Amino acid sequence: TIDGKQFPGDRIAILKEIGSFIEVPSFYANLTGRENLDIIRRILGLPKAEVEDALELVGITEFGDRLAKKYSLGMKQRLGLAGALLGRPPILILDEPTNGLDPSGIHEIRNLVKSLPDLYDCTVLISSHMLSEIELIADDIGILNHGQLLFEGSMNDLRQYALQSGFAADNLEDVFLSMVEKDNMDRKQRAKL
Repeated sequence: TIDGKQFPGDRIAILKEIGSFIEVPSFYANLTGRENLDIIRRILGLPKAEVEDALELVGITEFGDRLAKKYSLGMKQRLGLAGALLGRPPILILDEPTNGLDPSGIHEIRNLVKSLPDLYDCTVLISSHMLSEIELIADDIGILNHGQLLFEGSMNDLRQYALQSGFAADNLEDVFLSMVEKDNMDRKQRAKL
């Protein structure tokens, strides 16, 4: 059950409440950024004003009439994020949202992503290999290895867990590497049995 809806019967209704952004979003190259967002808007049955709001929120309003094929990688990332934000979904799933951005763009998108839960009253799930970025953005952390959840909790809880387990706890990358290395060694031991 998701928000009172049953999966898979209410799959479409559930998907309409989830905004998603993949690492390398694809667009219709011969359409403008605005036209690409308008397609998503129409599929979701949203008002036209949603497109302008999304473009403004990610800072590319002035490039809305440029063909998507002429967007830089950073602008494509912003356009992908704008598409995910259409309709202000209560759940937002972002995969590598700062990929391809310059340092000022990373800072801007990081601050935007951090503001979204309060701004849109939504939950943001981020998947990233840039652990230093996650450390700056996330309230809660989940560490996965081979599809298994090794840890879930706050950064403070993770540091405490790492210290109690004898792992390096200086930063998220050190904790992650220590946890995954131990889990991989445990897996090898279990495989030998």
